[in-house]
Amino acid sequence: MSLPDRIREHVRENRTGMIHDLMFAVVWVGVVSFLFDFVFTSAPTWAFYMFMLAGIPAYFGFFISLELAKEQ
Repeated sequence: MSLPDRIREHVRENRTGMIHDLMFAVVWVGVVSFLFDFVFTSAPTWAFYMFMLAGIPAYFGFFISLELAKEQ
């Protein structure tokens, strides 16, 4: 199986998950950017990067809690 075929198959199998991942990332980056552009205008740059990094545990926490809610 060629590489393009493997990529197509992977995307076909994981389409909705990939879309959810992308939507979460876009919303997270948009919210953090909005907060630091308009609310926390005098915050240090490292705080901005910490908020961006906080998106990683927020992502896993959100989707794990979503799975737990679906099971119940």
